[in-house]
Amino acid sequence: MNIIETKEAPSAIGPYSQGYIVNGFAYTSGQIPVDPATGNVPAGIEAQAEQSCKNVGATLKAAGSSFAKVFKTTCFLADMGDFAAFNKVYAKYFTSKPARSCVAVKALPKSVLCEIEAIAVIK
Repeated sequence: MNIIETKEAPSAIGPYSQGYIVNGFAYTSGQIPVDPATGNVPAGIEAQAEQSCKNVGATLKAAGSSFAKVFKTTCFLADMGDFAAFNKVYAKYFTSKPARSCVAVKALPKSVLCEIEAIAVIK
């Protein structure tokens, strides 16, 4: 097992890592829409979905993988009313249409509107 670490995605805000590489697969922790350069969270679901996708992409890249190799995601939304707007952004990045679960949750860290985690093949 190898820990995934990159400065291109936000650091963990708790006792966990950005992800792990295990047996040829990358498992990312949930990526919230924090800009790793500034620590800021953009306003609105579209901007937050965009930043969460960028953070997932950076974590995948650090693991030696990519969006094209993702086969499962789990998405968390603070408001299911944001589903359509979230999907519009998500579809730009996850073009291979991986298997997905998408659930509404009561709250997310830093009061963000979305979070995305992914499982991908490496190589």
